[in-house]
Formats: sequence, structure tokens, C-alpha cells
Amino acid sequence: MASEELKAEALKYFEQAYQLQMKGELDEAILYYSKSIELHPTAEAYTFRGWTYSFQHRYDEAIEECHKAIATDPEFGNPYNDIGCYLMAKGQDDDAIPWLERAKRATRYANPEFPYLNLGRIWERRREWARALAEFKQAYALRPGEAELARAVQSLVSRGNGTRFDAGAD
Repeated sequence: MASEELKAEALKYFEQAYQLQMKGELDEAILYYSKSIELHPTAEAYTFRGWTYSFQHRYDEAIEECHKAIATDPEFGNPYNDIGCYLMAKGQDDDAIPWLERAKRATRYANPEFPYLNLGRIWERRREWARALAEFKQAYALRPGEAELARAVQSLVSRGNGTRFDAGAD
């Protein structure tokens, strides 16, 4: 098969995998992402296979997939953010922070607001309200009108009476 044909076939497998994943057919989705990768490895396919592993709480395997994605395309932001999310899910917020910071610097990213949102969640859990608010506001600036981001900003603003944040406030 010619290179373009391999890419086209790989893309078909990727799209089938995504549909299976969205239907909750995770083992089948992993199989189809793997077929896509065998034909034409992409950062997206590795990242999405990792995302599927995360649905199964297989975070270490998901992180491995993200490392493969980064090796394939270091400019793709999703795997950096995803590593941060998987570390957060494992209760390793300190380890997640540098990955989320790296995600913010990625040049190719469909959802550049995600690392800001995730960092904001870490700072909010730590009751570092001003830092959380700054991250949420930046996320909102990147994706204006996003309801989840608007709620996150509003929640912190209401805690601080609209202008200040007291680190000891609830």
C-alpha cells in the first residue's frame, strides 16, 4: 500500500475507534486505535488510545501512550494535558503541575483552555484562590462563553466578594 493509502486506512480505523470509544466499547476502541497506529502512527492515535485506557482507570498505560504521542509530535498539546489529568486522578497533583504548564506552551492544540482549567482545579483544591481564578480566567479568555469555565470563575469571584481572595476563606 502507498503511503497516502496507509494514512487514509489509518484514519478510517482512528474514526471507527473514536466512535466505539464514545459508545463505551473500550476494548474494541483500543483494538482499532492500535490498528490505526500499526498503519500510520500519529500523536492523536496514541493520545486517544491513552484516553481510552484512562476510561478503564489504566492510568499508567494511558501515561505511556501520551509519552509515545509526545515522541511522535512534541508540539501536540493534548498528551501533556492528559498526563497532568491522569496524575491528578492518581492523587499526584504536584507531579501534574509541570505537565499542565508544558501543555499551556504547546503550539498545536484543539482545546488550549484545558490545561488552565486543570491547573485552576489544583489551585482551587489547595485553596489558593487567586491562582485558581487567574487560571480559570485565562481558560475563559481562550474559550469565551464556555459554561463550565464561566461557572468556575463565578464561583471563585463570589467567594472573594468579587474583588479579593482571602486564602483562609471557604
